[in-house]
Amino acid sequence: MTERQDGPVTGTDTVTGESRGKGVIVAVRAIRGAIQVGADDRQEILDGTAELVTQVMERNGLSTDQVISVIFSATPDLRAEFPALAARSLGFEEVPLLCCTEISVPGAMPRVVRLMMHLETGLPRARIQHVYLRGAAALRLDIAQ
Repeated sequence: MTERQDGPVTGTDTVTGESRGKGVIVAVRAIRGAIQVGADDRQEILDGTAELVTQVMERNGLSTDQVISVIFSATPDLRAEFPALAARSLGFEEVPLLCCTEISVPGAMPRVVRLMMHLETGLPRARIQHVYLRGAAALRLDIAQ
C-alpha cells in the first residue's frame, strides 16, 4: 500500500474510527459475494441481490461512503432485471455500479448473482468477509459462512 500521489488521506476511518492523517494509509480492498436465486423473476433477482449486498455491508461493518464501486454479474439465465437496481434502492445512489453477464460454462451453477465490491477501508485483507448465500455457498466451501 502506498499513499496517494497528491498527499496522505485525511479524515476519519469509518471502520476503525481512527483519524487518518500524515502517515496513515487506507487501503483499497475488494469483497466477493454471490447468491443463487430461485427463478429468472424480477422480484427474485431484486430480493436476492438486496440480501447479498446487505449481508456484505453488515458483515464487514461498511457504509456506502466507503464503497468505491460494485460490479454485478448474473448467469446467462437471469435476464428479468439488472441486479444493480437493488443496490440503488439500498442507498447506493452515488456509487458507480456495473452489471454484466457471467460466462456460460457448461455445468456451472444456474441463477447466480455475483458481486465484486471495491472499497476504502482500514480492515486488513485477512478480516474481509466474503459472502456466499443460499445455493451459492457451494461455490466457495473454503470460506466459512
